[in-house]
Order: sequence, then structure tokens, then C-alpha cells
Amino acid sequence: MAEIFMTAEGKKQLEERLHDLKVNGRAEMAEKIRVAREFGDLSENAEYDIAKDEQAKMEAEIIDIEAKLRNAIIIDEKAKGDKADVGRTVEIKEVKTGTTFTYAIVGTHESNPMEGRISNESPIGKAIIGRRKGDEVTVKAPMGETAYKIIDIR
Repeated sequence: MAEIFMTAEGKKQLEERLHDLKVNGRAEMAEKIRVAREFGDLSENAEYDIAKDEQAKMEAEIIDIEAKLRNAIIIDEKAKGDKADVGRTVEIKEVKTGTTFTYAIVGTHESNPMEGRISNESPIGKAIIGRRKGDEVTVKAPMGETAYKIIDIR
């Protein structure tokens, strides 16, 4: 698995989720399976099959979180410099319309464009990484190309 960029807070949230799944999730799942077994013949027991499927999904999530944490690189949200990078906040302006957007560049795990957090692997993130204030970039996205100008980096 490749490097996973995340903030210290994002890592903490993942660690808490992992702990909850291992401690509470596994206990709840064991109880669901125990109860489902009481319904009779396992070959025709839908409740048991559902509980086992839920258990498999939970275990897959545990494995996924553990892999992310193993490959986590904590980003410095107070990073300095004049280039756009993970951990920086960038203000951009759409050249055609003049509409401005402010985004914090984060790893994929923490991205949420509705909250102003875009992934370093998103089309906009890829286009502005390494660029400086005043640079213009063209972002290729599924809906076409859009030109942006970097207004500020902080």
C-alpha cells in the first residue's frame, strides 16, 4: 500500500475507530453469531449468514484501517513555504467565472470537498501541488477542463 497522508487528528480518529471495532465491534458480532446459531440448522439459517457477512465486512474494515495506519505519514498543518503541498491551504480562482475557492490539501482518507478539504490525489490537488501563488493551472476533470489561478497559499 502506498503512503497515506493524514493529519494527526485524522490518525487519532482512525485509531479510535480501530479500537472500537476490535473491542466493541467484535464482541457485538460474536453475540450476533451466537444468537443466530440458536435459530437452528446453519445450512438454512439466514440470520447466521447475515451475521457472518457482517463479521467479514467488519474484519475487512479492520484490515484496511491497520494498513492505512501502518503507511500513515502525518502532514504538518503548519507547513511553511511558497509552494502548494499537502498540509497547506490554497485559495484559487476559476479564471472564467472569477469564483474563488479555499481548500486545505489533505490525504485521501480525510478529504471532504464540502468542508473545503481536497485530496492531494484529486484533479485539483494534483494540478496545484508544487505550484506557487500567481500560477495558473488547468484541471482536467470528468466534466471537462477548467483553468484556475492560485491566489494565496498559507
